[in-house]
Amino acid sequence: MRLTIIGSIAGIVLMLFLKIILIFTGNSAYILLFNFDYIPVLNDMRPIWLFGYVFHFLTCILSVVALYNILKAWGWEKLISPYILVFTLGGGALFFLTALSDQLPEASDKVAWIYWTLGHAVFGYTVGVLMKFNGPAR
Repeated sequence: MRLTIIGSIAGIVLMLFLKIILIFTGNSAYILLFNFDYIPVLNDMRPIWLFGYVFHFLTCILSVVALYNILKAWGWEKLISPYILVFTLGGGALFFLTALSDQLPEASDKVAWIYWTLGHAVFGYTVGVLMKFNGPAR
C-alpha cells in the first residue's frame, strides 16, 4: 500500500511540475503524461481524459513498485540517488515515444525534452525521499 501511495504522490508532483511549465511557458510536455494513443487496444478506451489519468497513475505506481523491488535486491531501496538516476534516464528516453503520436510535443522539441526529463528527475527525487523516510520497512 505504501508503494501505491508513494507512486501516486510522486505522480501528482510530476503532473504539477509539468502543468506549471505549461502555464508559464506554453510548452506541451505536460500533454505527454496522459498520451496513450500509440498503444494498440488502449487507444480505443473512452473517455480519453479519464483513461489518460489512469494511464499516468498506473505507470507511476507500477514503475515505483518495480524499481523498489529491483533496488531491494541490492539493499538500495532506501537510497535517493538510484530513483533519481533511473527515473531521469528512463523518462528522458521514453519522451521519444511521442514520435509515435500525432499529439504534441514533437519528438524533436528539445525544450520539451528538457522539461520532461527534469520533471522525471523531480519525480525520482520525490520517490527517493518518500522511500527513505516513509517507504516499506526492510
